[in-house]
Amino acid sequence: HQQQAAAAAPRRKRQRFVDKNGRCNVQHGNLGSETSRYLSDLFTTLVDLKWRWNLFIFILTYTVAWLFMASMWWLIAYMRGDLNKAHDDNYTPCVANVYNFPSAFLFFIETEATIGYGYRYITDKCPEGIILFLFQSILGSIVDAFLIGCMFIKMSQPKKRAETLMFSEHAVISMRDGKLTLMFRVGNLRNSHMVSAQIRCKLLKVSGMS
Repeated sequence: HQQQAAAAAPRRKRQRFVDKNGRCNVQHGNLGSETSRYLSDLFTTLVDLKWRWNLFIFILTYTVAWLFMASMWWLIAYMRGDLNKAHDDNYTPCVANVYNFPSAFLFFIETEATIGYGYRYITDKCPEGIILFLFQSILGSIVDAFLIGCMFIKMSQPKKRAETLMFSEHAVISMRDGKLTLMFRVGNLRNSHMVSAQIRCKLLKVSGMS
């Protein structure tokens, strides 16, 4: 009777170490200054983020940088009094035809995107504008190299390569060469071959404690 009752009792479902979709069920804890460690390696942290956060940071960084630099051009025009003399033909401003913030923003976009100056252009009577122009060029190159490099590395990572590797749904134990052997099948859906591929397996044994 005891054996029948034990057989009828439902077996406790054990939590998997790795799900069938490849997600690992191990969580880290008690790491202390985890945030500061991630920020110390900011580039790798950005690469490892999900795509939606990468795109959000990409758009946010460029938007903030553009608004900041456009504000600097507008501030120079405001401090020099160019905004009040924008239509004075006898006055030489720092940047021609910049008389409000939208026009300063458009001048910045023309400079940053190297579209070419036409209606708005910087004059040689503005040394502070020349310095800001050099600073803008350096800052733009740094931001472009950092963000575009981050996006390029993220796109070139072979993380999604595992999506085309198929494993058999069930593993079996069978007698091979006089020994019980654990067997499963692995298939590659792509036509490209994997050179020097290696497979490593780990056996996790759960022991009960009385």
